[in-house]
Amino acid sequence: MSFIIVGLGNPGAEYDGTRHNTGRMIATAFSGQEEFELFSYDKKANAQVAEKKIKKENVIVVLPDTFMNKSGGAVSRFVKSVKAAQLLAVIHDDLDLPLGRIKISFNRGSGGHRGVESITRALKTEAFVRVRIGISKDAGKGKVKKPVGEKAVGDFILTKFSPLEQKEFKKVSKLACEALHVLVTDGHEEAMQKFNS
Repeated sequence: MSFIIVGLGNPGAEYDGTRHNTGRMIATAFSGQEEFELFSYDKKANAQVAEKKIKKENVIVVLPDTFMNKSGGAVSRFVKSVKAAQLLAVIHDDLDLPLGRIKISFNRGSGGHRGVESITRALKTEAFVRVRIGISKDAGKGKVKKPVGEKAVGDFILTKFSPLEQKEFKKVSKLACEALHVLVTDGHEEAMQKFNS
């Protein structure tokens, strides 16, 4: 069985660099850092796909070319059973974490993230890894300053990072790529222990 890494985002140039495309950006950075083959389009999955062996693990990076709330269709082409879902890691933006923080969780709810909800519905399980990447403004003392109300949230997640935030994002992207490597080579418990502190 292959280890599947999914980077969530929306397709199309207008979404490039937006907060909501954080998962897609980090999955792309990981594939570059680990020197994966170039992405190619998989018509059946409607996704960009790249593959490589890391140590002995066959790893497939998937970037769904569907909108976020339809991500499950693409993922279900690669994850065929509840057992296989345990080797799935979904990277996505998280409003409950400040920019610069990552949190790895396994077998947890969607936290209201529509992309994760779509995958949970398609796979009929929550028993997969989520790599949550903070996108909210840091309010200090472990609190975040996040928008209130559906429209404000929608507008915020589709904004691009400011130049100052881009520097922070580069750092967290590097950290997330390290975490993904540990996840593939040593498992999610090791990755959680190392990167959730």
